[in-house]
Amino acid sequence: MTPLILQRPALLLIVLIVVLPLAAWLGTSVLHRYFPLAEEARENYKIVQGATLTLLALLIGFTLSMAVSRYDQRKNLEEEEANAIGTEYLRAELLGGEAAAQTKALLARYLQARIQFYVVHDAAGLDEINRNTTELQAQLWANVRDAAKAQPNPVMALVLAGMNDVINSQGYTQAAWINRIPVAAWALMILIAVFSNLMQGYGAHGQVGRRVLLLVLPITVTLSLTLIADIDSPRGGLIRVAPLNLLSLAQSMPANP
Repeated sequence: MTPLILQRPALLLIVLIVVLPLAAWLGTSVLHRYFPLAEEARENYKIVQGATLTLLALLIGFTLSMAVSRYDQRKNLEEEEANAIGTEYLRAELLGGEAAAQTKALLARYLQARIQFYVVHDAAGLDEINRNTTELQAQLWANVRDAAKAQPNPVMALVLAGMNDVINSQGYTQAAWINRIPVAAWALMILIAVFSNLMQGYGAHGQVGRRVLLLVLPITVTLSLTLIADIDSPRGGLIRVAPLNLLSLAQSMPANP
């Protein structure tokens, strides 16, 4: 279960914009006061500080790459799902008669349910859409299954395969939306970010240097982590996958199939 703070990037932004500057302030006001850094130890300290900041930068870079790859996967699967539904809508003509009309009408309803999956935000609405999707899938499969039993030929096998692609594509999409950056990776990255800001504050000396370091690094890291969380959050962030291909397919379908 993904924690709420990672599902709501705005909440993560608020927390980090408080915690990271506080860590830098503790370093410069508390640690520096009670455990002053000797000048002869400053060179070694800079090496450790540089290594810590480099590790943080690498973690942010790798995590951003993970988030972007997941975002691209969700986009590609939306396109594949639209293609599968559109192809099966055309193949439904092969059923003939009432079965064809009923299957096309169900596919049109199914398409609307899939569009709603991408735009809904609340958990209750999402649960209702998932239930509706499952029911429509059962009805669609029953339609093509019965037709294939009545006419077991290669044409019906093609229709069955197309419906199988429709159902599978929904499962792949569902799995991609659940696939998030592991919580342990987030915890490690935030912990290293806190220590990095603590060390920056501890190593700062001089009033101007302290003020700058207490603001620049915490804000930079906060914005970076918030961006990653936004891309990685399918519903809670500003950067979302829009069902453009599904909407285009819905517009191309006749009003009364």
